[in-house]
Amino acid sequence: MIIDCHAHIAPPSLMDAIQKEAASFPSLRLVPDPAGGFGLSFAGGKATRPVAKPLSDIDARVKWMDGQKVERQVAGGWLDMFGYELPAEEGLRWSRLINTHLAELAKTNSRFVALATVPLQDGARAAEVLREAHAMGLPGAMIGTQPKGIGGVLDDPSLEPFWKAADELGSALFIHPVFESGDKRNADYGMANAVGRITDTLIAVSRIIYSGHILKYRNARVVIGIGGAALPWTLGRLQKSWTLDKSLGNPAESLAALYYDTIVHDAQTLRFLADKVGAGRIMMGSDAPFPIGDMTPMDVVRDAGFSATEAASINGGLAQKLFVK
Repeated sequence: MIIDCHAHIAPPSLMDAIQKEAASFPSLRLVPDPAGGFGLSFAGGKATRPVAKPLSDIDARVKWMDGQKVERQVAGGWLDMFGYELPAEEGLRWSRLINTHLAELAKTNSRFVALATVPLQDGARAAEVLREAHAMGLPGAMIGTQPKGIGGVLDDPSLEPFWKAADELGSALFIHPVFESGDKRNADYGMANAVGRITDTLIAVSRIIYSGHILKYRNARVVIGIGGAALPWTLGRLQKSWTLDKSLGNPAESLAALYYDTIVHDAQTLRFLADKVGAGRIMMGSDAPFPIGDMTPMDVVRDAGFSATEAASINGGLAQKLFVK
């Protein structure tokens, strides 16, 4: 089975529900887009980009999947919509709204495996929603790098209930960068995508490596997007720093416990990733429907020169084990 492990979707039913139910979320404001559609402002913050139409065009997505011979796609929501800035109780209801429609899509269309969102602004509520997601048949969640908004960290002590639940449930957790990396130097030249998402992920995951989360909660199957987002390339330096303070989590052991996608856009780079972490930890991904993604995702796998057995695992075998029940 050919499986794309990294995509995003906002079912049409969810978009309709948001517009109908917006008034029930006091800290949410819909921001009309002149071209149609809307962005979202949470708790008085800056509005998100307008929700991209391809996020909701299921027919076009399936047509693209057919063209790429992708049989199933693991899809989380859109990170801009996760609403970590909302007050905790509103965030709980907001996550439930999103998950209801993601689960319904996966139930009615077997081409999709949905990953839940959880209210990471509150660890206990995030754990509650994660348990609900598993009860709905979802294998886990896609989570952003910065809970509680810009500057938030995944090793925040208040998130321990969430990490414990993920470990107990054996959840698949896809850690994904948010749009605002927290560094204003990335605001120009398209660097929010090209660079900011790399540095954001590198910092977020390095923290949960050194904090010990990756090894302590290793029953949670943690996936890092963008080919590990520079972690494999900085392993030597991460490991050297660890030798100076071995009370921290071990980076080499932690990287060996993680999973990675193929979205590196370069066959030699993908080959290096495999040399560092093993081809058996890598899954083909596209980041559909976004332009920064890889819209011919099996090409880089082919060009990297993997064996037939390795390619079969990367192009779907491993994802089937992690995400498909």
